[in-house]
Amino acid sequence: MLFHSSIRRELARSFGANLLVLFTIVLTMLLIRTLGMASKGSVNPQEILLVLTYSVMAQMPIVLTIALFVAIVSTLSRMYADSEMFIWFSAGRGLADFLPPILRFAWPVLAAVALLVAFAWPWANKQTELLRIRYEQRGDLERVSPGQFMESSGGRRVFFIDRDTEGGKQGRNVFIADTGPDGRETVTSAQAGRIEWIGQDQYLMLERGQRLELPSAAQADGMIRVSEFENYGIRIGGTGSAGGQTAKLKAQPTLELLREPTRAALGELSWRIGMAITAFNFVLIAVAVSVSNPRAGRSGNLVFLLFSFVLYYNLVNLGTGWIAAGKFNWLGYMITIHGGVLATTLAWLAKRHYNWRLWPQRRAAVGVAA
Repeated sequence: MLFHSSIRRELARSFGANLLVLFTIVLTMLLIRTLGMASKGSVNPQEILLVLTYSVMAQMPIVLTIALFVAIVSTLSRMYADSEMFIWFSAGRGLADFLPPILRFAWPVLAAVALLVAFAWPWANKQTELLRIRYEQRGDLERVSPGQFMESSGGRRVFFIDRDTEGGKQGRNVFIADTGPDGRETVTSAQAGRIEWIGQDQYLMLERGQRLELPSAAQADGMIRVSEFENYGIRIGGTGSAGGQTAKLKAQPTLELLREPTRAALGELSWRIGMAITAFNFVLIAVAVSVSNPRAGRSGNLVFLLFSFVLYYNLVNLGTGWIAAGKFNWLGYMITIHGGVLATTLAWLAKRHYNWRLWPQRRAAVGVAA
C-alpha cells in the first residue's frame, strides 16, 4: 500500500541518517572518556580500542532509542510542514492510522533495544570491568615504563626505573616515593628489584639500596632516618586472581538479577526493563507530540519534545536509585512511571485523532435588531 510504503521508506532514510550522526557523536565522546581513563592509569593504553568497543556496545540501546524517536518526529514534522499530512487526513486517514506503518518499521529496532539491554549491556560492562580490574591488579613495577614516573594503583607510591627486563618482572635502578597513612614519607632507592609472590600477596624485592624516612607533621622529634639494606621487600599487590572481585550490578547478567531479587538488583532490573518500555513509549510520544501548525514556528514544539525526552529518561535513571534505597516498590514504580506515561500518551493520541477539545469553543454572540 502506498500509504504504508511511503512512510516506512522516509522513516528508514531519516533513521539511518540520525543513527549515523548519533553514533559518531557518542563514539567521539566515549573515545575522549576512554583516553582520559588511560591517562589516569585506569585502563591499559594498549587496550583502548577494546574498551571503546565495549563502551559503545553498552550505549547502543540509548542511541537506537534516540535515533528512532528523532526519525519519527522529523518525518511527521516534515509532512506537516509540507501539508502532506492534511492530504492524508482528507483521504480519510487519521493520526492513529499512522501507528501501524510506524510500528511495523520500529519493531525490529525495539526488539534490538530489548536484546541489547538484557544481554549486551551487562556483558559489555562486565568485559570493561574485567579489563580495568586486570590492569589495576598488575604489579606496580609492571605498570612502570622505563624512564617515566608512574603512580601505583593505590595512588600512595610513585615508581621510577631506569630500565627493565623483558616481561616487566625485574628492574634496574629503582626509585620509590611512598606516603604512609600517617603522613610519613619514605624514599627508597635500589640497584635492582624483582616481583615475587609470597602466599597470596605480591612483593617487590629490592637489592642493594637505601631507605630514607622523613617525619610527618604530627611527629614531634622531626628526626630523619637513613638506612641501607642488601635485601628489602615491599608489599605492592593483593591476590593474583580477579575472580574474587565483586561484580558491579551493571555487569551482572539479567538472569542472576532475577534469581537474587535484592533491592539493588531490582533497581538495576527496573532500568533494563524500563529502557525497553521507554523505547516503545517514545514511539507513541513521537506520534502524539509531532502535530504542528505549518504556519507557526516549530521551535516551541522541538523544545517540548526535548523536555519530554530528558524528563522521562531521567525518571528512569532516578528510579534505579530510588528502588535500591527502598523509597519505592519495584512493581509500583514501573506501573506508575511507564504505565502512567503510556496511558497519558494514548489519551493524548486519541485527542489528536478525534480532534477532541478539553473545553467547548466559545461562539461569538450575534445581536438581533428588534
